[in-house]
Amino acid sequence: MRMFNVQYIPLNKLKPDSTMKMTKSMQRLRNLMTDCMQVIAVKKNKKSGKYIIISGHDRYEYLRKHTSNKYAPCIIDEGKISKGAKSLMHRYPDLSLDQLVPSSLKIIQAFLKQDPRFSNLSYSQQLRVLLLAIRYKKTVISSMKAKVDEFMKPTH
Repeated sequence: MRMFNVQYIPLNKLKPDSTMKMTKSMQRLRNLMTDCMQVIAVKKNKKSGKYIIISGHDRYEYLRKHTSNKYAPCIIDEGKISKGAKSLMHRYPDLSLDQLVPSSLKIIQAFLKQDPRFSNLSYSQQLRVLLLAIRYKKTVISSMKAKVDEFMKPTH
């Protein structure tokens, strides 16, 4: 399965091109965009294991009554922010809550336990290291350690 990355790109760097040939990858991206426009917001009911619709009742009804779809694109409300996330947001207001998903927080917590040198970095260096956890899913801790190593090298 191909992953797609979402970035904000300045409008002056975008260029329409209606002559471009549609590839399978581009078709998948187009289908994904259609799904994203039809996202249903849900919250998980811990007791039943089912999801309660917060927003998108019309889309749910349409999918149930007029399609043969077995799945619906959903965005899940993860609930309250953990104490660790609140602490991180307080210390680093430049981090966005939208960026800080639970897996990123776990990665950051694991890294902080493994590398005490982090506290010796400047605020901006710490922020750059933390952003690695938000932007990358795999090999995050080793990338963060490499960045700390880079900052800790004596300058000549």
